[in-house]
Amino acid sequence: MLNIELRRPKQDDTFELWSFFNRVIQDTFHEEGISEMQDQIKNEIESKKQLLQCDFDSNGETHFFWLAIDKTNHKIIGTIEYGPVSDLIINASNGQLKDCVEIGTVFVDVAYQKQGVGTLLWNVMYITLQSKGMKEFCLDSGYSNAQKIWTKKFGKPDYVLEDYWGNGYHHMIWKRRTDEAAIIMKIH
Repeated sequence: MLNIELRRPKQDDTFELWSFFNRVIQDTFHEEGISEMQDQIKNEIESKKQLLQCDFDSNGETHFFWLAIDKTNHKIIGTIEYGPVSDLIINASNGQLKDCVEIGTVFVDVAYQKQGVGTLLWNVMYITLQSKGMKEFCLDSGYSNAQKIWTKKFGKPDYVLEDYWGNGYHHMIWKRRTDEAAIIMKIH
């Protein structure tokens, strides 16, 4: 059984988080079979760094992160974040999701996957959103492996952008209520 601490990021975590983003994003692109897309990897890593800085700059008002820490070695092993909906989601939904919050930056270190870390992060995020009076959220993914996970947990996506990332590479968007999603996401 893992001994995990969930907490908000601190400025002292910055460099470890940057390293974490670099590692998990490179691994994700490798697992997707697209590790040659170095510019996109760099852009994705930089995007996550900027979201983290937005959390720090706004004290969690604009973007809000949770971290999962392995208490045995004090290593960051997972992240989840919410913030304003991306332009991609706004455009794909014809503006219907513009007032939702978007959950993103859902990453679990490969050595800790399939051990309940992601579910724990999701559950703390539901509690966070509900405590702030947020009743709906959306999430999206262009990664086929993540799409399988989200489809298993949330059902069919509400929007599918066919071949968005190339032939056979779709982009999917889900919209869910926080009260319904909490029932779906049970701790293992």
